[in-house]
Amino acid sequence: MAEAADNQGASPAPARRRWLRRAIVLLAGTPVLAALIYSPAPRAEAAQASAVDVQLTSMAPSAPVKGDTLTIRGTVLNTGAETITDAHVGLRVGPALADRSSIDEAAERTGFRAGADPGEIDPAFAVKIASLPSKISQEFTLTVPVNKLELDKDGVYQLGVSLSGVTDSRPSEQVMGIKRTFLPWQPEAAAKRSQLTYAWPLVSTTRLTAETGSDELQTPVFLDDSLTDELKPGGRLEQMVTLGKDLPITWVIDPDLLYTVDAMTKGYRVRNPGGKPVQGKSKAVAEQWLNSLEAAVQGKKVVALPFADPDLASLAHHGKDVSGTLGQLRPATDKAKQAVETVLHVPASTDFSWPVDGAIDPSIVNVATSAGAHNVLTRSDSLVESGALGYTPSAARPIGAGTTAVVADADLSTAFEGDMLNAGTSTLAVQRFLAHTLALNLQKTDEPRSFVVAPQRMPSVSQVQSMAEAVRGLQAGRWTQPADLEAAAAAKPDPGATTQVPGAGQYPEALRKQELPVSAFEKIRTTQNALDRFKVILAAPDRVEIPFGNTTNREMSTSWRGRPEESRLYRDQVQDYLVGLTEKVKVVPKSDATLSGHSATIPVSVQNSLVQDVHDLVLRVKSTNKTRLMFSQDEQQVTVQGDHTQTVKFTANATASGPVEVTAQLFTKDGVPYGKERRFTVEATEITPTVMLVIAGGVLLLVLSGIKMYASRKRVAARAAAEESTQPSDESPDTGVQSTEGSGTSETVDR
Repeated sequence: MAEAADNQGASPAPARRRWLRRAIVLLAGTPVLAALIYSPAPRAEAAQASAVDVQLTSMAPSAPVKGDTLTIRGTVLNTGAETITDAHVGLRVGPALADRSSIDEAAERTGFRAGADPGEIDPAFAVKIASLPSKISQEFTLTVPVNKLELDKDGVYQLGVSLSGVTDSRPSEQVMGIKRTFLPWQPEAAAKRSQLTYAWPLVSTTRLTAETGSDELQTPVFLDDSLTDELKPGGRLEQMVTLGKDLPITWVIDPDLLYTVDAMTKGYRVRNPGGKPVQGKSKAVAEQWLNSLEAAVQGKKVVALPFADPDLASLAHHGKDVSGTLGQLRPATDKAKQAVETVLHVPASTDFSWPVDGAIDPSIVNVATSAGAHNVLTRSDSLVESGALGYTPSAARPIGAGTTAVVADADLSTAFEGDMLNAGTSTLAVQRFLAHTLALNLQKTDEPRSFVVAPQRMPSVSQVQSMAEAVRGLQAGRWTQPADLEAAAAAKPDPGATTQVPGAGQYPEALRKQELPVSAFEKIRTTQNALDRFKVILAAPDRVEIPFGNTTNREMSTSWRGRPEESRLYRDQVQDYLVGLTEKVKVVPKSDATLSGHSATIPVSVQNSLVQDVHDLVLRVKSTNKTRLMFSQDEQQVTVQGDHTQTVKFTANATASGPVEVTAQLFTKDGVPYGKERRFTVEATEITPTVMLVIAGGVLLLVLSGIKMYASRKRVAARAAAEESTQPSDESPDTGVQSTEGSGTSETVDR
């Protein structure tokens, strides 16, 4: 009736026209009038709703004001077997929804229901479709001036876009399909606006291994080069930075991501299953991303999570009883602040902890605050309100011991967790998000409130784009104003809000199944103990302490959730690599030795294949039978230069002949065994007195023989001299000369 009056130019006043239309809708809800107004019956119409799939691909503006024109684009797909004719796409505007639960109920409804769904607005704005064959889709664009929507008070209005038409089997016009969305209507700035904080997470999965190069810079080795896909233009992390830089958000960053990308800018290698690591090729991509991020965070609030984003729930439920595990949190927090300030040159807050999905229990809160954080980022589906207030309280809740629970709104935080690749799904999610924010602000309370959005840690590209679209929809500031996370934590808490932390039995079972097991923390402890024993012998322990310390944090990362096999393999590889390094310092295997006599020296060699020197080692040798073989000094200090071998000599004493097993073992200065024990056999040969007499007799004979030969030579020389003196004096001069020469020659031989 009202629509007919509009067409004839004789409509009643706007308020009366709205009343008439909505009265018809309400009356149509009764069984009798519904049958008169709608044909066929509601049940038949509901059955027909599945004949056409209606998708809304865009809606602009998402939150219109007076004077705007609303443009809705979408597609209709005939999923039935018959061709639909004389069809049109029309817009239906329902009354303002009363509260947030009404928004959720409307979003969950499917199909057209007479009485529940309003009638179409002026048919002049409908889009006609003469024919829509089976399995064929067609695009449409609805363009309607906002003043034709007959919106009165501020609030959230339900919009329905429907396709109506006829088929051969159903000649009467009926609704074949409908899609619902929401229109937030707040054309003027509200007198009281809520503060809204949007946490913008920069988190990724673990990529760095404990392995580094032997060069001075210790070139890092990556598991793979997949981080490049996230950093390059169009990638997930690139979109986070590109879209986030112009939005009023709080950056929530895992410093390990910064450390990893920064390592890429300095040159890196990638693990190659077939051999030695190969050179990484994305240095320029990493540099571009870091430069963009540094520019984006200037003047913005930055919250740094503990290094590598440790899984607080896993630590609380499975790791706290494994010695040394919780001691890793404080260093992780200290490294976090340093990493952000070093890489991005901006200050960072480390006063926030963020359990997975904001789910908490008393043990998680205790672990979350053990590293010094005073604020725990939780969620309203964990710290649940009783409903007694009648409105949603501010995010900040004191939960005791100086700790504040910053309660993110569950509906807003999970708004974009679905598949946002489909434009229709994204559009509906954005409109529903905006609808909830307006409904929050319209709740009846005199105090201004502060709300927080903590989305999924690693949103996809399409999810990031949807999140950005939603935040942009609020930038007009008509019912919200942006605030950072620190301001949200410091906001005045509502005295009537729930502050009771849920018990351990209320922790979601689905999340518990994804936690790291106790065995994971035991493996981490074993690796840490091995590292502690190893670094005490090193001249430059930082070369292993820093990369392995960071890797220990990574082994506890939240990013392993849902990837148990990858997590286990990573821990195994870390431990195997450390064991391989420790085995580069060892006692060289020794062959058996023979000890002739009562005493001799036995050499034992220590090899150091590391690039740095080792010291503070003690080499001990031990005889398994000290009554037969003993050492005058059974241990010696050892220092070995990098890539060298040092030989140490031990003096052994034998008291009896025969084989004796000897062990050689390295120890640290604290007396802890280091490396493998080496065993070898010493064959001792005893020398008896009889043998000694025989040897002495032989030596005496040799001496006497020498004396006899010397005396014989002397006698020969004397006789020759006597003969020369008895020769005649008148020998010729030539002969005399010869004799003189001969005599001189004899004297020379004798000397």
